[in-house]
Amino acid sequence: MGVQRVQLQREWTLGEPIGSGGFGRVFEAVAADGEVGVVKLIPKAPGGNRELLFEDLRGVPNVIPILEVGETPDAYALAMPRAEKSLRETIQPGGPLPLTEALRIVEDIAEAIAALEGNIVHRDIKPENILLLSGKWCLCDFGIARYAEATTAPDTQKYALSAPYAAPERWRGQRASSATDVYSLGAVAYELLAGALPFAGPDLADFREQHLTADAPPLSGAPTAVANLVGECLFKAPEARPTPANLLRRVRSIAPPSSSAVAKLQEANAVAAQAAGRAMTAAEAERLRGERRDDLLRAAKASFAALESQLRHRVIEQASQAGADFPFKLNAAELRFEGPKAVRDGDFAHPSCEAGFEVIAWGQVVVLTGKTSYEGRAHSLWFCDAQEPQVFRWYENAWMYNAFIPRAYRFNPTALPPSRDTFLALSPITDTHQLAWPFTPVDQGDEADFIERWLDWFAEAALGKLGHPPRMPERETRGSFREAKPRPWR
Repeated sequence: MGVQRVQLQREWTLGEPIGSGGFGRVFEAVAADGEVGVVKLIPKAPGGNRELLFEDLRGVPNVIPILEVGETPDAYALAMPRAEKSLRETIQPGGPLPLTEALRIVEDIAEAIAALEGNIVHRDIKPENILLLSGKWCLCDFGIARYAEATTAPDTQKYALSAPYAAPERWRGQRASSATDVYSLGAVAYELLAGALPFAGPDLADFREQHLTADAPPLSGAPTAVANLVGECLFKAPEARPTPANLLRRVRSIAPPSSSAVAKLQEANAVAAQAAGRAMTAAEAERLRGERRDDLLRAAKASFAALESQLRHRVIEQASQAGADFPFKLNAAELRFEGPKAVRDGDFAHPSCEAGFEVIAWGQVVVLTGKTSYEGRAHSLWFCDAQEPQVFRWYENAWMYNAFIPRAYRFNPTALPPSRDTFLALSPITDTHQLAWPFTPVDQGDEADFIERWLDWFAEAALGKLGHPPRMPERETRGSFREAKPRPWR
């Protein structure tokens, strides 16, 4: 076979093939002016077109740029810089990568998908599509998966999905989003840290079943923050996964343990968090509103268990006389952490208003003083999308009677479940209840303030010093949630 050339903006002479996949082959290539790169040839297929294939990604960090595009009679052609190596080549020998190196790779790719959020979904993040270029790990093959989904051939659809890394919604044929890329990056991160895939397959049917219903084996040996973050990326429900921006922030903030004791405690907590994650896919879980609510409920249980575990370990560390588990008791004081309970579809609703957000589960945290003059305080924990649509996490809140109603609860403030009363309190309609503590996120990297605050209240109660709040509401509550709206008159 003679020398093969492809005419793009410049003429490229193709050398030896260096890679292939379900869509196309990659060749070493040299441009007419001497620039060295690679050219990828993607066979034309029914339903594909250039607008779906080529994306303008100029200015996006950590993405392999496309230098030139064009086509031959049989294929679309892309010219790109020659990367140093792929991530697959880096992990091919097997075994986990060092923690620092693995986090660097995850950070680089998280930066890319955070910059792309809301505009482009990669759909096929895997080690083969992560390349090292100029000291940065970069994504490549943008547009290929989208091109693949536009075709009609069954074989094309099969190759458009990389089974070891594909999110549950990809297996269901549902719309991909940035959460889909977060899941795939979570699977890559797991492989880097564990030296093995989160789900082993081996065939297509096995991968599908595992991604939809199974839990990954525990990620042992990783710090708590890392294990929890990877576990959240692999949540079955897309809405419960960290957003790309949240993922990037948390990867950048991860620091090594401050002491050997802290390292051991983090390892123990990681085991607890991974055990809690297995509850996400418990067989025959009660289904609330279809498969989506069921998946969200499992994610809620896993997140709640991880938060409970962190608070439990802090109490045990600092108060040996309080006991070994909830409810903790110290002197006359008591600390409870209760839940989570599923919220039935329709509990948090009212026919006169349109809901501002959706609630999946709830729990509560309580401090009792042991005194009759002031019995203590209780706050609710709601798993919902109170602040950002379709981004579910645990939020702390607390309640009181309307200031104009001469009634009081046993606890001040008190915890209340999602119900008609609390629904109306979050609407423009004046009702019997009002918010006493704003909706405050307490998971996905925001646990520290919550834990410190409840440790302080428990200590104050144990010392006999905890009393009524000086004012109610204690903090500004406006703007902390998406408000319910009156339904239009018909």
